[in-house]
Amino acid sequence: MKIGFIGLGIMGKPMAKNLLKAGHELLVFDVVQANIDEVTAAGAKAAASSADVASQVPVIITMLPNSPHVKTVVLGEKGVLEGARPGAILIDMSSIAPLASQEIEKACAARGIKMIDAPVSGGEPKAIDGTLAIMVGGDRQVFEEVKPVLLQMGSTAVYCGTIGAGNTTKLANQIIVGLNIAAAAEAFTLVKKAGVDPQLVFEAIKAGLAGSTVLNAKAPMMIGGNFKPGFKIDLHIKDLANALDTGHGVGAPLPLTALVREMMETLHTDGFGQDDHSALAKYYAKVSGTKIGK
Repeated sequence: MKIGFIGLGIMGKPMAKNLLKAGHELLVFDVVQANIDEVTAAGAKAAASSADVASQVPVIITMLPNSPHVKTVVLGEKGVLEGARPGAILIDMSSIAPLASQEIEKACAARGIKMIDAPVSGGEPKAIDGTLAIMVGGDRQVFEEVKPVLLQMGSTAVYCGTIGAGNTTKLANQIIVGLNIAAAAEAFTLVKKAGVDPQLVFEAIKAGLAGSTVLNAKAPMMIGGNFKPGFKIDLHIKDLANALDTGHGVGAPLPLTALVREMMETLHTDGFGQDDHSALAKYYAKVSGTKIGK
């Protein structure tokens, strides 16, 4: 299949490469030329703009940082809607506000373009190995049509409801992930302050009720002092801000989400916004005077 891919950042690059490995013909665009160069070296072809991408393919995938970026790429000058032909499918895999997904889908529908929102979970490691968890909102028939493509980037692709449901599901995911990381950082800070080896505690608890995918992925990073980003603090701040805005809009109080977002905001202010979200350990190091790991 001929597919357009717009947004070749930390997640988009490996996702695009997996589509190339699956045998698709890929037309790509990004605002950073080096990102384009890397993916074209893997076999993709470069386009001149988002509109140029959309004019040549039946399926367009966007993977962008936040709602304003998706609106610009889809609705703006030289955007997807300038080039896309009626009947084309837009798969927005960005993590954005559900209301923004609904607004963009409405504009797409007015031009005869079908859109689903399909945010992902798993960070860079799962983007690289093609095992992302994909959450989808939109027309179910459109989802079924593109599901095989989604499963070439992820191990699961689950239909969650109408447009925006994918991003609502992603917000729930990000709340659970963020709070889990904060809980792990808090627990291992207690362990270290009490004079017990965090690595031994991790080995002891990971198979019990406290064990989780989050713990298995992030505890070794905290203990090793490795905060190379798989998913950046600044991006998690964005997701939790969207969660809080959505919660306010629907009347769902999110006090723990607000607390963890403020902890992350402290890290951003301290210059750690580009670190992995496991750097919540640095927040506890700041307030306790003790590092969990190296």
